Amino acid sequence: MSDSILVRRGFMKAGLEDIVAGESRICYIDGDRGILAYQGYNIHELATNSTFEETCHLLWFGRLPNRAELDDTSRKLASNRSIPAQVLDAIKRLPAKALPMEVLRSSVSMLSMYDPEAEDMSPEANLRKAVRLTAQTGTLVTAFHRIRNAKEPVAPRPDLSLAANFAYMLNGTEPNDTMTKALDIALILHADHEWNASTFAGRVTAATLSDIYSAVTSAIGALKGPLHGGANEAVMRMLMKIGEVSKVDAFVRDIFAQKQKIPGFGHRVYHTEDPRATHLRRMSKEACERAGQGKWFEMSARIEALVKSEKKLNPNVDFYSASTYHVIGMPIDLFTPFFAVSRMSGWT
Repeated sequence: MSDSILVRRGFMKAGLEDIVAGESRICYIDGDRGILAYQGYNIHELATNSTFEETCHLLWFGRLPNRAELDDTSRKLASNRSIPAQVLDAIKRLPAKALPMEVLRSSVSMLSMYDPEAEDMSPEANLRKAVRLTAQTGTLVTAFHRIRNAKEPVAPRPDLSLAANFAYMLNGTEPNDTMTKALDIALILHADHEWNASTFAGRVTAATLSDIYSAVTSAIGALKGPLHGGANEAVMRMLMKIGEVSKVDAFVRDIFAQKQKIPGFGHRVYHTEDPRATHLRRMSKEACERAGQGKWFEMSARIEALVKSEKKLNPNVDFYSASTYHVIGMPIDLFTPFFAVSRMSGWT
C-alpha cells in the first residue's frame, strides 16, 4: 500500500505530524502553553540567569553545575576549540563559493579521522567527544568564513566564553558586552528542541550503533535543508529587500494579496508565542540600538504587528534572530551554521 493511500485513509499523517516517535528526557515542550524546558528548567529562567557553558552542563549531566563543575566544563570547552591542522588545510583547499553548511557537514565528518577516540563508544569517551565537537564547531564555521574572504583564520582564545570567542574568531576583534550577551542567549535558546528533524536524523544514525561523528553529520545534513534551517536567512533577505520602515506596510500587504507567507512566523509545535522569540525580540532591540541600526528592529516590529493583526500568527525563533545576527556582523549564510554551533550541545 502506497504512502499516499495510507495518508488518505488516516493511517498516518503527512510529515509525521502529531506522531510520537519517542520521548526526550532532555527537553520538554508544551506548544499550547508556550513552554520549553531543558532538564526541567524553563527556557526563560535559563536565558535570563544562565550561560551557554552552564546550559551545556545541564544538557549533558541532567543538572545545573556547582561552581567547581561549571569551571571544569568551561575549561574543557575552552581548551578543546582548536581543530587539527589537517582539517584546517583541507578547508583551505575547498572552493570559496562552497556553502558554509556544506563545509561544516564535511569538516565535522573529517574530525573523526583525527580523533583517536572516534570508535570508542563508551559513555565516558562519548562525553569527551561531545565537549570537543561543541567546542570545535564554531572554529570550523569561522575559519571557513575568513578563508573564503582571503583572510587568515583567527586562533581561538581560551580566556573568552564560547559566545565571545565565536565573535572574536569571526571578526578578529573582541566583542562588546551587548554582542556577547546576545550570542550567549541565542546559543542557549537554540541548544535543544526535542525531536526536531535534525535531532531525529542524528538519533536514527546513532541507533544503528554508528559513531557520534556520523550521527551529528546526519543531523547537520538535515539542518541544511530549507524546511528545517534557513528561515532566519529568508527573514534577513526580506528585511534588506524592504529597506526602510516606511516601506513595510506596502510590502507586507502585497505579500498578503499574493497569498504568500512571511518567513519567521508560525510554528508546527507552538500554538502561542514561541518562548524563544520572547528573548530574541528584546535582544534584537538592544543589539540594533547599540549598533546604531535601529531600523532593522523597527521594521521587524512593524511586520510582527501586521502579521499578528491580519494572520493571527506569532513570530518564531527565526524572526528576531535575523536582525540580531545581522547587526553584530554575522553574514546571512552563517545564520544556520551558528544554529549548529548551539545545537551541537543538544545533538551530542
